[in-house]
Amino acid sequence: MDAAIAFTSARNPSPTRFSSSSSPASPSSHFPQRLCVCSPWRGRERRLRALRPQSQIQAPGATSADTSNHDVVVVGAGIVGLTIARHLLLHTPLSVAVADAAVPCSGATGAGQGYIWMSHRMPGSDMWELAARSKQLWEELAAEVDGQGGGGAREKLGWMRTGSLLVGRTSEELATLEERTKVLSEAGIHAEFLSASSLHALEPALSVEKDGGAMFLPQDCQIDAFQAVSLIEKTNNSYSSEGRYMEIYNDPAMSLIRSEVTGTVEAVQTSRNILYGRKAIVIASGAWTRSLLHSFLEPALTLDIPVKPRKGHLLVVENFDKVKLNHALMEVGYVDHQVAKSNHTHMASESSEDEHGALSISMTATVDAKGNLVLGSSREFKGFSREVDKSVVKCIWERAGEFFPAMKNVPLDIDHNTQIRIGHRPYMPDGKPVIGFIPDLPNVLIATGHEGNGLTMALGTAEMVTDMILGNPGKVDCSPFSIKHRFSGNFGKYFGHNYILKNIHVFVIQTSVVSNIVKN
Repeated sequence: MDAAIAFTSARNPSPTRFSSSSSPASPSSHFPQRLCVCSPWRGRERRLRALRPQSQIQAPGATSADTSNHDVVVVGAGIVGLTIARHLLLHTPLSVAVADAAVPCSGATGAGQGYIWMSHRMPGSDMWELAARSKQLWEELAAEVDGQGGGGAREKLGWMRTGSLLVGRTSEELATLEERTKVLSEAGIHAEFLSASSLHALEPALSVEKDGGAMFLPQDCQIDAFQAVSLIEKTNNSYSSEGRYMEIYNDPAMSLIRSEVTGTVEAVQTSRNILYGRKAIVIASGAWTRSLLHSFLEPALTLDIPVKPRKGHLLVVENFDKVKLNHALMEVGYVDHQVAKSNHTHMASESSEDEHGALSISMTATVDAKGNLVLGSSREFKGFSREVDKSVVKCIWERAGEFFPAMKNVPLDIDHNTQIRIGHRPYMPDGKPVIGFIPDLPNVLIATGHEGNGLTMALGTAEMVTDMILGNPGKVDCSPFSIKHRFSGNFGKYFGHNYILKNIHVFVIQTSVVSNIVKN
């Protein structure tokens, strides 16, 4: 699960700028304190005034010092945006700027259980190669960090090879797991099928009765998002002294700036800065992409990327000694769950669909690097609501109790020794992220829609985006994730080359950037 943690945020925060001209602050100092449920973007969804072409654009209070030039500008400092910057810095000579309306880990990245798993992937699926490549890159990073000493990957990444247990409790689920074990084994993954008795030997606290069992992948891992982001930021900031990296936080992106001569999008305007991207602008957006796109475009002209928020609750219980876990677990129902109302070519309005959105609760359980019990998870379409629903939290606790008998008679006090993470996974109806160039805007890329796979697939996505920017053949087929021919709406009809050159302004808003094309 990858849900946004509940944080407070100032309504109009002052921008925090880090560049080669100033010493970067410690990455950990960028993280907000956990206080209460409050969206970092509250109050920023309002309509913006129409901006003018490049010659008429100036950021509020901007001076020459507020304009900077880079090869690539990344909007969004979640795990996807930051790892894109990292990969560009490590593997190319390009300079990179990262801008965000808030700070790292204040969105979807800062929550979730951190699973780097293959157990819920299927060989041959569109996601398989990207997931496998990304897991390989995480393994390589962990090995590199271990080789540096100083606490190694566990301390610096929260890296733990917990293994994964995909658990079933019925004969039907057991048959599914047995078949899945066979398929994964044939694909070269170390997978074991466990009977109820074998499972009990691994996890004595878990009860699945006689018809139950599990699939066990001993090589699956988990990370801690905050520790991983801190390490990635440290790597990125090491390039600041060379003039190759700059990060700007608490400074929302307000618009994209186009060239009056070519019509090419060439810069991002934030509330305090103008960031030119000579080679590419990457929109590392999350759940806000589609709603913002529809808010700022006439519906008939919309490129419909149907990413939408899928709200989730996750419960972190500190100092809980009633259940001892040796591995990370997930019930097979989490993997199999699908929302029947999804339609790949047309979607009902968010409000009407959310009003009837069904709540799904599936058991997921692990122990994090600090020893806290982490339980999930819920999935529902509730728009961008960030309110804690105590009834949902109760359902998560009770669902866990069905698998762990020791929890059944333990009352849950959510006001003590607990943390409730609330957030919005960027859900795509077809289950695949969007990674690729926007048609007819050849230097603007989108990387969004990973839903609960953002942490898992971040490094593979970063490598893919880098190859796209450089025009290199990718190590993973990117065609399943492209925009072209995938979504409803007639982008080409309205956004032909001449139309872009003569008749549009291009706009973006907040961390999840959207393109707003408005006739003069």
